[in-house]
Amino acid sequence: MRHLKSYLRSLDPGLPRHVWILQAGGLANFFGNGIVLPFLIIYLHNVRGISLAVAGLIAATNAAAGLLSGAAGGALVDRVGPRATLAGALVVMAGAFSSFPLITEAWHAFALNFLAGLGSGAFWPSQSALLTRLTPAHRRHQAFAQQRVTMNLGFGLGGVVGGLIASAEAAGTFTVLFLLDGASFLVFALILLRLPSGRDPAPADGAPRPRGTYADVLRNRPFVAFLSLNVLFIAVGIVPLSEFFPVFVKNEAGVSETAIGLIFLVNTATIVLTQVPIARALEGRRRMRVLAAMAVLWAAVWLVVLVVGATATGVAAAAILALTMTAFALGECLHGAVQGPMVVDLADPRLLGRYMALSSISWQVAFILGPAIGGFVLHSEPLALWALAAALCLVGAVWALRLEARLPRRAWTTPVGGMAPAPEPPPAPSVGETAPVARRPTDG
Repeated sequence: MRHLKSYLRSLDPGLPRHVWILQAGGLANFFGNGIVLPFLIIYLHNVRGISLAVAGLIAATNAAAGLLSGAAGGALVDRVGPRATLAGALVVMAGAFSSFPLITEAWHAFALNFLAGLGSGAFWPSQSALLTRLTPAHRRHQAFAQQRVTMNLGFGLGGVVGGLIASAEAAGTFTVLFLLDGASFLVFALILLRLPSGRDPAPADGAPRPRGTYADVLRNRPFVAFLSLNVLFIAVGIVPLSEFFPVFVKNEAGVSETAIGLIFLVNTATIVLTQVPIARALEGRRRMRVLAAMAVLWAAVWLVVLVVGATATGVAAAAILALTMTAFALGECLHGAVQGPMVVDLADPRLLGRYMALSSISWQVAFILGPAIGGFVLHSEPLALWALAAALCLVGAVWALRLEARLPRRAWTTPVGGMAPAPEPPPAPSVGETAPVARRPTDG
């Protein structure tokens, strides 16, 4: 009992009340996402008869739409504020996912997933910008870690519920899943009413807020290089887990929908229990070395999935995969403690919405390339997908180590929680690099 109380105390890193309200909305929303997303390609392929290759392209459509709306969403965040942008995105996604039971042909799925992607593209930069605005600068790595905990907790619980409801032999069970998911978006939108707008206050002298463009962001070459690395990590890590792992283990290893939900619960429980302690353990440590370690761990996981798919079936396969997903979750915790805070540290505070939008777009690009390429590989040779993902993870590990020297030294390590970073003069920008702007007290 003493250890349990100690752990529960560790989950509260002294974050503001508004941050916890935002996390509660994310918990409800990702409960709905967990109900649907692990079973989406099963629904498209096993229920609606759409081939795996086409189902992969449908999944990629969501991210393609996100590219279109993500840039606009980032600009909206800088103009009207993150809360208003986030609420609009949630309403769009609620309508899209609630309509998924109407799918009878492939083009229906393309259209609805495109609509959902328009909302998703604006969701991530607005949600991340709002979290950043509500959190003190020296607590941001803890806030992003806590966000990963609450969202994964919701996703894991949703996965269990979805696994208990879904049955490929009964199309009506998926109608229940999609309606529950749509409702979760609306719950989050209502919770936002209790939060401030998150807009950057106007200058005290009444002058207009300074404006910037995406060209200003793209001139920050270290930031662009870091996002390119993130594209690779998401494409060969998160995409295979969320898009292909469920349908692969069902069709190749005979794992049931219920067992798939439980596997995702194990993954989620690991994140919930370890994300905040891992974030604290990484304080003062080099971020790019952490990402390299994550990539090596993910490569090992995909090799285990390959072996299980080739040799194991049923309950035995499910048990091995559940243990394997524990290791994958530890890698997710490493990524969660580094990626978001690194983007904030590399950003010009005037253009936070645009920086967050491009960070979100890096995920969207990965979710275009990953499903589009992975769907065809899975269709042609299922086992080859996991060997390819493992090899590319190792490429990413080497890339991360080499990239560190190009990043500003102030962004190399995770700050120590509870201590505001001491002010330091901005380093001189290299050719083509945007000079860092001093943060005002109101930022964060």
